[in-house]
Amino acid sequence: MKEKLSWKKGRRARTVFVIFNYTFITILCIAMVIPLLKVFVDSVDPTTYGIRLFPKKIDFQAYKQILSKSSLYQPLWVSVYTTIMATGIGLLLTTLAGFVVIQKDMPGHKFIVNSIMLTMLFSGGMIPTYITIKNLGLMNNILTVVLPASLSAYNIILMKSFFEGIPSTLYEAAELDGATPMGIFSKIVLPLSKPALASIGLFISVGMWNSYMNFVLYITDANKKNFQVKVRDLILNDGLSGTSIEVSEDMLKNAMVIIVVFPFLIIYPFLQKYFVKGVTIGAVKG
Repeated sequence: MKEKLSWKKGRRARTVFVIFNYTFITILCIAMVIPLLKVFVDSVDPTTYGIRLFPKKIDFQAYKQILSKSSLYQPLWVSVYTTIMATGIGLLLTTLAGFVVIQKDMPGHKFIVNSIMLTMLFSGGMIPTYITIKNLGLMNNILTVVLPASLSAYNIILMKSFFEGIPSTLYEAAELDGATPMGIFSKIVLPLSKPALASIGLFISVGMWNSYMNFVLYITDANKKNFQVKVRDLILNDGLSGTSIEVSEDMLKNAMVIIVVFPFLIIYPFLQKYFVKGVTIGAVKG
């Protein structure tokens, strides 16, 4: 009898916990979606006033006006190719670094891992970094903004945790078959690392796409400015205003926000299953 009561109490507690979780997640999702929905409505509805989540009238004139601005083409191209470059370089360096730091028999293994962890706690700071880059003659060099976005200690630790989750028997079997370390890395480790590659690649690409401060500090050539910097300059200088009377400045600003976030709204659903799995594995294993 006592066991039955205990079982019922446990079941009731689990039911309450599940209901609470679903309620909390639903509220959290609504809190994240409503601001974006409001921005979209304000970008297509010229009659919007106050908080409205459904447009009375739909007009894409603001998007047409923005996309027809030739001055945005070059910054958009800069953002696209720097994002692709940073993601490619970042995945290469991160996977190689993660594979190296799981070699526990390597001389200086603990020192290397501790050095990587130390950079997560301390950094040189903005001014020393700026002086160093200037003295190296790297101002106005795209690599100055690409390389810092490509490699981070957090991503290396995440990749290391994922690699450690691969059964060691696979490594041992490959070594017995005569595979070299690079052969193990390319033929065994990488094919099994799609979740980690997707999650880290998304981290890098989002960070590079939204990069702003590094372009302001280290890039003075207007032709090398990215989309984010150009958007801010247009908004501050009223450069978005055109000849169209139907399009208000608020519609143009909100449309610009949607254009900036749109690429990853499209990409993320295709990477979601890998992204969630990669982050979960990296969070459980340390």
